[in-house]
Amino acid sequence: MSPTALPAAGPEHGHVTFLGAGPGDPGLLTLRAVEALSNADVLIAEHEVLDVIRTHARQGVSVVQTDADPSSVSPPGTGTPQLTVVDGTSTPAAAPAAARDAVHLVMEAVRGGRRVVRAVSGDPGLDTYAAEEMLACASAGVPFEVVPGVAAAVGVPAYAGVPLRDAEGADVRFVDARTASDRCWTEVGASDGTVVVSTTLDSVAAAAGELVSAGRKPDTPLSVTIAGTTTRQRTWTATLGTIAQTLKQAKVLPSPDGGRPVIAVVGERSAAARRDQLSWFESKPLFGWKVLVPRTKEQAASLSDQLRSYGAVPHEVPTIAVEPPRTPQQMERAVKGLVTGRYEWIAFTSVNAVKAVREKFEEYGLDARAFAGIKVAAVGEQTAKALVAFGVKPDLVPSGEQSAAGLLEDWPPYDPVFDPIDRVFLPRADIATETLVAGLIELGWEVDDVTAYRTVRASPPPAETREAIKGGGFDAVLFTSSSTVRNLVGIAGKPHNVTVIACIGPATAKTAEEHGLRVDVMAPEPSVHKLAEALADFGLKRRAAAVENGDPVTRPSERRPGARRRRSTT
Repeated sequence: MSPTALPAAGPEHGHVTFLGAGPGDPGLLTLRAVEALSNADVLIAEHEVLDVIRTHARQGVSVVQTDADPSSVSPPGTGTPQLTVVDGTSTPAAAPAAARDAVHLVMEAVRGGRRVVRAVSGDPGLDTYAAEEMLACASAGVPFEVVPGVAAAVGVPAYAGVPLRDAEGADVRFVDARTASDRCWTEVGASDGTVVVSTTLDSVAAAAGELVSAGRKPDTPLSVTIAGTTTRQRTWTATLGTIAQTLKQAKVLPSPDGGRPVIAVVGERSAAARRDQLSWFESKPLFGWKVLVPRTKEQAASLSDQLRSYGAVPHEVPTIAVEPPRTPQQMERAVKGLVTGRYEWIAFTSVNAVKAVREKFEEYGLDARAFAGIKVAAVGEQTAKALVAFGVKPDLVPSGEQSAAGLLEDWPPYDPVFDPIDRVFLPRADIATETLVAGLIELGWEVDDVTAYRTVRASPPPAETREAIKGGGFDAVLFTSSSTVRNLVGIAGKPHNVTVIACIGPATAKTAEEHGLRVDVMAPEPSVHKLAEALADFGLKRRAAAVENGDPVTRPSERRPGARRRRSTT
């Protein structure tokens, strides 16, 4: 057994992992946490924590939500919450949140030798009192372990650009204002170190008052961060004496969400006063922008990751659906020809083309070995990744622009001395352009241009997404082709005029303008990643202009009527 492997779960007792999920950013999960999640049979957590950990759990894992719908209650008179799971999906598991007993949930879940992950926000030892559940496991002879997580009191200030220590190693104290005693306030008030206060939005001013009463100067710097480490994060800087007025001017109080947890950092040495230079997270060029990506999750994987690196929240909406060709005989002949040595090259211009050929291979009982002796080209990085997942390493990927034109730049001309066969198999969509075919013929190759799949307009997205598109709920939309413009408008309506429109090239921009859209951003070259870079540059310039003019930094969606009022409660 490896040093990090879980101990074998007994037939009766099972095993429990108490896991810290961090303060909100899924990227802060530890490697040990990811490993434990991948081995779990049951996940137990509240809704927000489940959103952080769910993607790392294996398929079919049972999920118990501790803050379930109050309508789901324990059978009367049982006194013990009943574990309810449905096919690995989140389900209300028993009593209302106020009456739920996590100890009973854990003990019920672990029966039958199951591996249970009891996940909590932040760290199990600092942010959540999990000792009672651990003691219950120990008393019942159930083996357990603790996987620490990034505590909110440490992670949130780091994301807010507020280091807790200075070069002299100043003292740092942690206070939970919700349970702090008078003695606790007196002690931290008498010190000159940094104080990290866990509190709620509507109690920040009261906590500041406690510190002033205990001896801290009213002009002591203070930072307050809500929704820390997520793209909803927002930080205000003030002093102990001015924080109430600062929050009032920001129109966040009074608010229905005033009870939301926040982290406040207090102290001369906390660097709160220098947050302008140290705020690395909230100053990202697209921080908090909700960006519509008209592609499937599979197609948009690397693009969405790139957008997240700029601070954006990508939302994938497929505008096309893929269907088999109407007449499959052409594709069948081409695949048989590939096996019998008809082709020197096969060129893949999309992930969908790889998928279509792979499915046809599986239909005939073939695998990647059928590509032996055939040179394979991929139009770009994502297509190459799909081929590698199939077991095929491409021989040619464009060294420059990832497009048909870029592929032709690197494609060798046909040489009858070195190329025993002069034919290329090109499986692609029914609506693909002729650029690649014409270019290959010009290089001396014969091309079997085969329709491997058809693209049709996708079904409309959910009503909530359609309303967000038309109502200005998105900050930007990336159009990667003329068809994405036509299809998105067709299935969801025209984006609101506050939405930033970014297009991959002149042809796409022309189509957008024909549909009455104002084009704000154009990629310098036809690449989805260059398009994302161009949008980030646009956001950075927009932010810099606002700062230079002394204006608040807002997202485009906050310019629509009523948005500022709604923003104050989110």
